[in-house]
Amino acid sequence: MICNACPRKCGVDRSKKSGFCGAGESFVVARAAKHFWEEPPISGTNGSGAVFFSGCNLRCVFCQNFEVSRAKCGKEITDKRLTEIFDSLISEGAHNLNLVTATQYSERLSEILRDYHSTVPVVYNCGGYESLETLRRLEGLVDIYLPDLKFFDPERSMRYCGAADYFETASAAILEMRRQQPEDVFEDGLMKKGLIIRHLVLPKNVNQSRRIFEWIKENLGAKTYISLMAQYTPCGELESFPELQRKITRREYEKAVSFLEDLGFENVFLQELDSAAEQFIPAFDLTGV
Repeated sequence: MICNACPRKCGVDRSKKSGFCGAGESFVVARAAKHFWEEPPISGTNGSGAVFFSGCNLRCVFCQNFEVSRAKCGKEITDKRLTEIFDSLISEGAHNLNLVTATQYSERLSEILRDYHSTVPVVYNCGGYESLETLRRLEGLVDIYLPDLKFFDPERSMRYCGAADYFETASAAILEMRRQQPEDVFEDGLMKKGLIIRHLVLPKNVNQSRRIFEWIKENLGAKTYISLMAQYTPCGELESFPELQRKITRREYEKAVSFLEDLGFENVFLQELDSAAEQFIPAFDLTGV
């Protein structure tokens, strides 16, 4: 399997060795369970059926899911077992199938979803660093896109995830997601189709937030659903990143909120600062796998 699924296009034969993302040829999953800490229209009352795939094509230095993004934990499973996991989550009452960091498996995943025909919405929960080719392969198979839009400046994205082209690539990907799902559809408070853009406020990086929000306003409009996350918790490999070795301050988060207010955004999910706690990081202990 020669892999060029993500914008890094490392061209690795994953039947012989893992790519930049850390993934090999088979699915590796670290956790599959109902998750209650997503945005309200995703988690609802019964929880989102979150499947955490091991590996990541970004590998941000501050990742709170460090064990998963570095492919240090997880269990290799077959295609059949993955669909059994989907069945189990749906039978438990999960409102959706929430595919977390699945980019590195997107080609095989698209084949599975094409045959699976989920009875609940499929959520593609990603870091935003997606190729247009991969997203077009998923067209008609994903109901809700839940991407991050992390950085605006190339210098910042290069420093934190080794991808100077992050904003250029992620912004184009989000426009493609919006093309595929042009309307945000809700039933009984739950999202059934649409797009929610996540932005994590980082310490000493609030200037990135305003420029990202300005781009969203200009290209997608003020009705776009934004999830402004305050949950940053120092994790990962931060020895060389002193600015990231603390949580954000109330002033930093309130400043980001004021940017959204000034720009007239109408649909914003906010978090309490106490969400920045390790207790909210899922246990990647192979539950449900």
